[in-house]
Amino acid sequence: MTDKILLENMMFYGYHGFMAEERRLGQRFAVSLAIGTDIRAAAEADKLDLSINYAAVYVAVKEVVEGPPYLLLEALTERIAAVVLDMGALTVRVTVKKLHPPMPLQMDFVAVEITRERP
Repeated sequence: MTDKILLENMMFYGYHGFMAEERRLGQRFAVSLAIGTDIRAAAEADKLDLSINYAAVYVAVKEVVEGPPYLLLEALTERIAAVVLDMGALTVRVTVKKLHPPMPLQMDFVAVEITRERP
């Protein structure tokens, strides 16, 4: 059994995208995580250091999204997954939404979603 810690629609401003104007002007991104872990020990002892600190995860994801730009959402999403796995997650599902893609199409967002596990 794997428990999950969920962080939904964390909002950041970043400069990722294939088009030069995306990297110059930037845009908003929403990131959601489903972190697979075993929370039993933390729940029984009521101790944060036995769990994954979601405030620390937020800060780590913020540093990635607001950091150096990636051309592809796929690359950004993979980097976020790697960071969360390094923080102790057994698995992670990462969804990165580009909220206003600069395309002449009507849509709420474009997104990439991946699921990764610790090797």
